[in-house]
Amino acid sequence: MSDKDLNWKFSDDSVVESDAVARARQQSLELGIDSISPAVGAQSAVIAAATGARSILEVGTGAGVSGIWLLRGAPGATLTSIDTEVDHQLHARASYLEAGIPANRVRLITGRAADVLPRMNENSYDIVFVDADPQSVIEYVEHALRLARPGGTVLVAHALWRGRVANPAQRDDVATGFRTLLTEIASSTAVISALSPVGDGLLQITKIRA
Repeated sequence: MSDKDLNWKFSDDSVVESDAVARARQQSLELGIDSISPAVGAQSAVIAAATGARSILEVGTGAGVSGIWLLRGAPGATLTSIDTEVDHQLHARASYLEAGIPANRVRLITGRAADVLPRMNENSYDIVFVDADPQSVIEYVEHALRLARPGGTVLVAHALWRGRVANPAQRDDVATGFRTLLTEIASSTAVISALSPVGDGLLQITKIRA
């Protein structure tokens, strides 16, 4: 195992997940959902806490792993989460309740993000967390930046896409899409961004206040 792999493993192993998150993670595995790693979850919680988030939008509910982490960091926030799979959202709702999150703090929307996001109000969310169809990541981030308030943050999970993004020889559509996104975000004067290598990569994009 390389030093980088050891660092990534150490980062994940150093995180202590709650029983609710652990069960949601196991449920994700059984459903075939590629949930965020413990280190990405912890980092997302820190960002939610540091920004004092009150309103969070999540693209990709899964079985609730990322939602629980985000609300752990922002215990006073409300979470709106979009997913195409009703079954996944039923498991997520059960996970939220097990984590002690009141039902009135979570709004689940079943539908395609490409259909739902254009109808949502701009400049309305403190954090937008993107973890859905990777082939549509550029489209989702464009919407996310519109929906995040000035000073708000967009988080993009799996931004290194299984180690393929960092390897220029990997030219599949998903790896190329993430590379294009990273290049465009890095050159934008409207945001401040950073790419964390924890887990499968977490891209952090904060809109600059006017």
